[in-house]
Amino acid sequence: MYNILICDDEKDIVSALKIYLTTQGYGVFEAYNGAEALAVVNREDIHLVLLDVMMPGMDGITTMTKLRESSNLPVILLTAKSEDTDKILGLTVGADDYVTKPFNPVELIARVKSQLRRYMQLGSGAVKPTVVSLGGIALDDNAKAVTVDGEAVSLTPREYDILRLLMQNAGTVYSPKEIYRKVWNEDPLGADNAVAVHIRHIREKIEINPAEPRYLKVVWGKGYKMESDKA
Repeated sequence: MYNILICDDEKDIVSALKIYLTTQGYGVFEAYNGAEALAVVNREDIHLVLLDVMMPGMDGITTMTKLRESSNLPVILLTAKSEDTDKILGLTVGADDYVTKPFNPVELIARVKSQLRRYMQLGSGAVKPTVVSLGGIALDDNAKAVTVDGEAVSLTPREYDILRLLMQNAGTVYSPKEIYRKVWNEDPLGADNAVAVHIRHIREKIEINPAEPRYLKVVWGKGYKMESDKA
């Protein structure tokens, strides 16, 4: 059974979400502010977080930032229709998806299942090597761990999936739309910006100088590829 943490300062919303999720067989933990959410993640075996953006005290964006310092758990933001800026900011600091209030229960459950499936790597297709090395980068797909020159780096689930795709197909150029289809499993609307943000964050974590990347290269007008460091 997967455990989901719901964090929202509105108790009615938490109660409604709990009903949706428990009927699907998920375990549910509750928090009503950012500090409580971080405490639950540190204490319990949580597999996914539903996180409200607008909360008093520690808001969702700040909570998201602190969570990403130590955890790669998938996070789905809970936002209002008017919070477009917060959606973009949330994705930039490491959120994996967002759901707009008021919720469509069917959409919510579909997004939860998609993120959990990606995070736990269930139902994968062709068998790929469990450990892929490229220059100083090593990706262990069993442990869901990445090291650079022997040092562990922390990637969000989306960042990990993008890096794995490119490393397992080193030398192949993928357009932003192709990356979006393979990683998000959705039609590539807004693919260029979404992929570019994640590529930038991956570079910041795996490259000595992200402005002059050794591994994650851009092929202008075509897309991105991974290649070994020949220096």
